Amino acid sequence: METNLNSEFVVQFWGVRGSIPTPGSETVRYGGNTSCVEMRVGGKRLIFDGGTGLRVLGKSLRQQKPEETYMFFTHYHWDHIQGVPFFLPVFSEEHIFHIHGQVPPDGEKMHMKQHFRERVLHINSPVPIKEIQAQLNYHDLVCEEIFNIDEITIETRPLNHPNGAMGYRVSWQGHSIVYCTDTEHFPDRLDDNVLQLARDADLLIYDAMYTDEEYHNPKSPKVGWGHSTWQEGVKAAIAAKVKKLVIFHHEPNHSDDLLDRIGIQVQETFPNAVMAREGLILSAI
Repeated sequence: METNLNSEFVVQFWGVRGSIPTPGSETVRYGGNTSCVEMRVGGKRLIFDGGTGLRVLGKSLRQQKPEETYMFFTHYHWDHIQGVPFFLPVFSEEHIFHIHGQVPPDGEKMHMKQHFRERVLHINSPVPIKEIQAQLNYHDLVCEEIFNIDEITIETRPLNHPNGAMGYRVSWQGHSIVYCTDTEHFPDRLDDNVLQLARDADLLIYDAMYTDEEYHNPKSPKVGWGHSTWQEGVKAAIAAKVKKLVIFHHEPNHSDDLLDRIGIQVQETFPNAVMAREGLILSAI
């Protein structure tokens, strides 16, 4: 039976790795591309972050009929923008993109258009900006605002990450998916911004880059690096009454076998949890 795209609310993972791409024989099953998540909501396409997974998504979109696409950025560290210059649809005049994001604090006098063209489409990119043919429409977001794209409601909250980051809650017809990556938990309490985004969500995609042992390792602690652990993700999911937890933004040195072992540990404490991997598709309905 053919799926009615106007009635689906799904998320597909194109890049699930943090910090740096990790190609190789030990990362085949989960994937080595950096952060890129696609949501197909009520007939609309929403893309979150532009890591190297965006290049793979772009190859897929070139085989489909051009349509308006909505792009959202959590922040602009390299692992979240590396794929933008290699995103094939932007070189076709048939495509229209609505690009959303918040300009980081050091660029507060910029608007999103200037920030995107000067910093995301950086001079270090091998692809000249003049080659871009798609129509790019820019939207400046203010963190903690709530806005709508037709019947889709999007909420934003600040996350605890160096230079800042923004989490998103996407809601449609009583269902919600939360994209909450590049955030570090607090040692003495759960982050209220995370809990507000994740409240009663159908899916929570959470930055669980480390284990507690790695995070607190006295020889190489990760405190202050801007990332969380799967144990803290479980705490947040339970407190927010999340239906399904997705462990995301895998550490570059975590092999497929290690991620398998972590996945078993996660499910022992939160049975309705899954490890993000490239190609994975989950429904919020």
